[in-house]
Order: sequence, then structure tokens, then C-alpha cells
Amino acid sequence: MDIKIIDKRIIIKFKYDKEKVKKIRKVNGRVWNGEEKYWSIPYKAKSLNKLVKLFINEDIDWEKVFKFTLIDFNSLYKVDTDKEKNKMYRFLTLKGYSEKTKKSYVGHLKRFLQYYDVKTEDLTKEHVEKYMFHLLQDKSNSHAFVNQTISSLKIYYKEILNKGKILYNIPRPKKERKLPNILSEIEVKSILNNIKNLKHKAMLYIVYASGLRVSEVASLKINDIDSGRMLIHIVQGKGKKDRYTMLSEAALNILREYAKIYKPKEWLFPGGNKGKHITERTIQRVFKNACENAKINKNVSIHALRHSFATHLLEAGTDLRYIQELLGHKSSKTTEIYTHVSKTNLGNIKSSLDKILNS
Repeated sequence: MDIKIIDKRIIIKFKYDKEKVKKIRKVNGRVWNGEEKYWSIPYKAKSLNKLVKLFINEDIDWEKVFKFTLIDFNSLYKVDTDKEKNKMYRFLTLKGYSEKTKKSYVGHLKRFLQYYDVKTEDLTKEHVEKYMFHLLQDKSNSHAFVNQTISSLKIYYKEILNKGKILYNIPRPKKERKLPNILSEIEVKSILNNIKNLKHKAMLYIVYASGLRVSEVASLKINDIDSGRMLIHIVQGKGKKDRYTMLSEAALNILREYAKIYKPKEWLFPGGNKGKHITERTIQRVFKNACENAKINKNVSIHALRHSFATHLLEAGTDLRYIQELLGHKSSKTTEIYTHVSKTNLGNIKSSLDKILNS
């Protein structure tokens, strides 16, 4: 790569490289000169900062580039965020973390490093505590979000930076106790009846009938459906655990109708890209559209179908231990939350107002 500064623009030339073009497009204000075959970006500290971070691993004499600028290179660049992210991702992969967890943890690390942009050897426990305060006080992030950030940074400090257990006693915000939004049986029926696409209907039938997570539905394979035993085999679900859950007759009938028309080969619900399964976002969008068509005004995500599955089973008299097994919960305490939203007990309590007015 050749970098020069001409007429208050930074000129960048290099042989065509798809990855380099992808990177340069991330710099605000970049312009491609088709005749002269070069890129140019504004002569600003922010633009140079972005350029350095994107191409820090290239064979470029950055000191020479900055020699003719009014910007101090050493004060501008402190940490290669992409490099640290890659280290973290590699470690999490070797430890067997799921893709979803890796993406989440690496995202927390990226935001933390960008917030400070200090040399990694200078990072201390105080940096984490101040960042936590920023997330809670300034950004109003949830306690769950901050706790996950801490979990990510604990791994980074201990395993990547080799700083030992300096974050061992760092305070964590109290876990928020939020009750899930539950759909009534009538609302669930209305949502399912407002889906015209057979593939979409089959997906939501499975979510509610079997209490699956959206990630579990997306990654189902044809062989996971055991129609003989009326079970669904969840392979490596949350926590890297296999389990079986129930398969309803109605869901099986819809699946058979769907399979007859769509003829899936490996993935039960293939996606747009060849050889890939459908994305979680697509299933979430299907649910959102179905809610709009059914005129459901509750603020619910597709996870509400899983919550409703558990609550409706509890209200029908199913033992909590069986529900825990079907959902794949590690602790019974997680499943017990549905006792707080079930109408079984609360519905038997008569309001004092009704008693007074009817007497």
C-alpha cells in the first residue's frame, strides 16, 4: 500500500484486494478516483485513526506517514481492537463456547476497548469498574447486559492479558427479576391462524408445541423429528446439552404437509444460502408479522411462545419437573418463574372489590 497526503486529502493506492476494499469502505468520507485508481479520505485525525486501526497489520511505515502531518501517531493509536478480538474469539473457540456466546462476548470486548483505547498492558480493574458505571448510569443498560460484559472481560483479563484474577471481586449488579410476557391460548391460536406461508406456519407451530428456543428451531434437521416416539431431539442446545422434547400431533401434521411440498433435504428449515439453515432473525420477523396480522398489542418477542408453552402446561396440571426437562433448564429455579405468571392460583382469588359490589 502507498499512502500520501496531497491537498488536505490522504491518498491510498493498492492493488485490488477484496478485503482491503471492504476495510477502506468503513472510513467515513472515503472517495474512489476511478481515473487515477486511488482512494482518498479527509485529512482529519478521526479518519487517520480509523485508517490505522483497519490496516495496522499491513507493511506500512506509519511513522513516516505521520511525519508530514500535524497529528502525533503515538497518541493517536493505542490498541489494535481487531487483533484483541481475534485473540478472544480463538480462545473461546478452543474452550468450546457456542457461536452465539462468542459473538456476544467479543462484542462486549470490542465496546470496552473502543471506550478507552488505551494500551492493553495499562488496563486495570478500575477501568472495568468505571466502564460498568458508564453502562449502568449513562447508557441505562440492563443488569443482565452488564453482568455479561463482566463475564467477557474476566476471561479477557485472565486468559488473554494474563492479569490473573484481578477482576475476581469486582461487584456485579443484582440480577433483575422480570416476569415474562405470556400469550393467552386464544392469542396463540390467533397468531398461528394469521400465517399463510406453510413453512412459516410450521416453524411457529414447532416453537409453541414443543417450547423450543428460536435458535433450536432454526438448526433442526429432518432426522431430529422422531414421529414414531412423538419426540424432537434437540442436539447441542443451550449449554451444549442434548435433550428430547414433545412433538404434538398438530405440529406433526403441519410438518408432513410442509415436507410434502417443500421437500427439505438436510435442514428441516433451509435458508436462502445453499447448505445453510434459516436464520433466527427470519423466524423472529415471521413471528412479528404474524402478531401484527393478529392485532396482538402485547410487547412480545418469539420467545413468548416458549414462555406460553410452559405456562399453559403448568395451568393444565403438568408437573413442574417435567416442564423443566422439556425446556432444558439446568435449574428448577429458572422454571419456577412460570408459577408467578400462571393464572391457576391467582385466578382462584376473588377481588375484594367484586365481593363488596356484589354483596
